[in-house]
Amino acid sequence: MSTHIPRVDFGRRVLVLRHRRIAVRLQWRSVVVCAVLAVAVAGTAVLALMTGSYALDPGQVLSALTGRETGIVHDIVVEWRLPRVAAAVMFGAALGVSGAVFQSLLRNPLADPGIIGFSQGSYTGALIVILVVNGTYAQLVGGALLGGMATAVAVYVLAYRRGVQGFRLIVVGIGVSAMLASLNTWLILKADLDQAMSAAAWGAGSLNGVSWDQVVIGGACVAVLLLPAGMLSRPLRQMELGDDAAASHGVRVSPARLGLILVGVALTATVTAASGPIAFISLVAPQIARRLARTAGITLAPAALVGALLCLASDYLAQHVAPTPLPVGVITVVLGGGYLGYLLFTEARRRL
Repeated sequence: MSTHIPRVDFGRRVLVLRHRRIAVRLQWRSVVVCAVLAVAVAGTAVLALMTGSYALDPGQVLSALTGRETGIVHDIVVEWRLPRVAAAVMFGAALGVSGAVFQSLLRNPLADPGIIGFSQGSYTGALIVILVVNGTYAQLVGGALLGGMATAVAVYVLAYRRGVQGFRLIVVGIGVSAMLASLNTWLILKADLDQAMSAAAWGAGSLNGVSWDQVVIGGACVAVLLLPAGMLSRPLRQMELGDDAAASHGVRVSPARLGLILVGVALTATVTAASGPIAFISLVAPQIARRLARTAGITLAPAALVGALLCLASDYLAQHVAPTPLPVGVITVVLGGGYLGYLLFTEARRRL
């Protein structure tokens, strides 16, 4: 039987769930924050399903989702709008978790897969499949994954000097990202005009034209990757205290770090293969989640929900703030760039 035991841990209310030999500790504030974020995601999703050239009311949306509505309303909600909403939620959550993994692992708020080159590497692999191989969607996923993994290996090797320090890895990653961005531009310039235009639009990070096939394949990959991310969350929190402290608590540091890097890169590559590189969500979401939950470290569940909400809200703005739909990456760059400037300013003031 499972038991619910409320406790007070250093001034914080903690909920302990026990089932036989398994015990899970949850902070009450994190649980409440996750619940509020989940409601916000659901509300934004319903708003996105309602809004468009053919406006609907909440009752019609809920009826279509439960199968009670047929005809044009069902087609609009389930076939046209729902794939995009589902993709925004799943891919935003994946980016939030990926950013949380790298920021916690490297103990640096600037450790974003986009900034340290992993997103650019995935984009390079996907571009090679699109422009050179002209491959299928499955090959596109494989190319993005191989590109991200190859970039991660290159950054890790170049940054290694008697171990890997977070700041050195970030600096090396920025350099590798700039080189890959130049390579990506060269690939697009050398391609045919139609291919170059579609690749450039896709490279801005876009959910336009997302189909159920992409949602199912990408969602399955994200779900499979979130499972090991959750299993590695405890070693991740231990490693925030340092490798020696984590090892003294029984954590196998090197295998855990390798597994976390693979999961983080794979999550980024999955999103890149489906929608292109959506910038800044993996940078912003973990920090917002940490401030909302008021935790000492970065937790995965709030980061995933904040990422889902940011991606969904940004895509809603991208569809409706301009006369023509914009790539969601255009909105996330604006929001993320402003937050990055704020983060750099506050960090600089803290060090004075």
